[in-house]
Amino acid sequence: MAGPVHYEVYIRRTAPSPWALEIATEHRAHAMDTAEDLLRDGYAAAVRVTKETLDPDTMEFNSLTLLTKGVPEVKTRRIMAEEDAGPRCATPYDLYAPMAREQMGRVLEDWLQRQSATAFELLHRPDLAERLDASGVELQHAIQKVAVPESQADGVPLHDLMRHYQRLADATIERLVTAGRKDRFPSLEHHSLADLAHRLDGQSERAFIMGGVIARALIGLKDGRSRLARLMDLADRAPADGQARAMVLVPIEQILCEMLGSRGGLTDILGPSLDQGAAMAAVVRMVASREVGLLVQLDPRLALQIPAVEGPAARLGERIEAGEFPLLSAALARMVLRELMSPRRLRPGDPAGEIDILRALATGLTATAGRLLTLEEVQNAFNERSKALVTADFVATYVKSCRTVLCEAESLTRLCENVTGVANKRSAARWLSACVSSLRFESEMRQTGGQTAAQKLGVLAGLQKAARACGLSDKDEGDITAAIGAIGATVEGEARIVALLSRSPAPAPQKLAALLRMAAGDTAPLGPAADRAKAEALKLFRAPDSRAALAAAPETLAPLRTLMKAAGLAA
Repeated sequence: MAGPVHYEVYIRRTAPSPWALEIATEHRAHAMDTAEDLLRDGYAAAVRVTKETLDPDTMEFNSLTLLTKGVPEVKTRRIMAEEDAGPRCATPYDLYAPMAREQMGRVLEDWLQRQSATAFELLHRPDLAERLDASGVELQHAIQKVAVPESQADGVPLHDLMRHYQRLADATIERLVTAGRKDRFPSLEHHSLADLAHRLDGQSERAFIMGGVIARALIGLKDGRSRLARLMDLADRAPADGQARAMVLVPIEQILCEMLGSRGGLTDILGPSLDQGAAMAAVVRMVASREVGLLVQLDPRLALQIPAVEGPAARLGERIEAGEFPLLSAALARMVLRELMSPRRLRPGDPAGEIDILRALATGLTATAGRLLTLEEVQNAFNERSKALVTADFVATYVKSCRTVLCEAESLTRLCENVTGVANKRSAARWLSACVSSLRFESEMRQTGGQTAAQKLGVLAGLQKAARACGLSDKDEGDITAAIGAIGATVEGEARIVALLSRSPAPAPQKLAALLRMAAGDTAPLGPAADRAKAEALKLFRAPDSRAALAAAPETLAPLRTLMKAAGLAA
């Protein structure tokens, strides 16, 4: 129900002025007439009348504009602080910063991919700079991609920014080409990399020159595996320690970060046979080879999901394990997290395989928590990925291959086990609860088929145990357990298994063992069937003949005590 209503009149004295409240009244006609008078008399350049209705529940006003007249508003550009004014990059040296190289890699991604090069190489190879300068259109488009959003964000005129970045690109290309003509980037065919590093130590432009030397060594190599192999060879030839070694390894690491982070870079290095999930698992193995190796020893099945890393990638993994390339390790770990949080499927067309690879990735990344990533980051990534596993499309595809409802229930139980996050667990539990509560599931378990009633009770008990181990909420777990228990009671009641056991001519210890296993949930689901078995076991215990038989064979009491504890008949 709407609350009190009043009307407000706002004015702008000039076009660029902000709106200011003039009057507030409870009469609509008065507000409208006042606005017209203010505009007609020239007291305001524009007027606005709004209807304000109080919401009694939230005690907030809901505003509705009734009239707006006068000159339109003038959109003012954002005013920047004096120290922030001007282009983001002012000199050629600014283009060599990591953020600038990252943006350069984005705006020139297609061109760099055709050249089989990275942004770092573009800034250190004269031949690439001349090729880009000669292309004309590619460079112009890249400048436009940078200048347009920067102009919109900072309020700097677009044409001024484009002219600035064109001059900056020309100066950077000229500097690089001049360095190439003066042969400032020696070829490693005639020089030792370690000697060059020691000679450059202390020079002002040592990073620029060493970057050019490393980039020149990659000329002519097109595929990612050969480029990675060459970089590993260069790392092997680096000085043993000190600043000279860092001078060599730093540009190698920067190129590696751009290579492996580029579109298609992993596929080029690891091979096209790996799908996205296997490629992510290979990355985890590369950056955490020691942890993954220990996990594979504990659970050899992980080796089926996490592919072995061979060739140049294995050499890179050994260096990462030795503590080299820390920035690359962190970048690769972050890349895996981004992939997990993206909507792209890791194994398209194979939902069961997607769950397998996610379980393997979760195990591997959790083992590295604290070194590369925090445990919270890993958990958040898998919570986000789990949202895609409980959607209707994924679940329908996941259970499509199941021929029976029991198979669907077992598959959904596995889904409940592997998703993370409270909301995702709840969604998965709804799918499982709907399955085990359905008439189809009850009909399938009751109908006579290839299994006996005792075998069906064992299957239901196993399904119930698996559901209870999924970490669901108490309510969801209780609903699913009760639904399975009710079907188990129907199956047992129709077959009268408890009654037949109690009247069988078998020795008392054997009958007690069978009944206690049912009561404990081993051979029958917990619920009415297990309760009936427990009651019958108590009656059998109290019978004089059973007591005499147990007293005559005391060695049979030890296993029965364990079953009694499991059934809740003993402390």
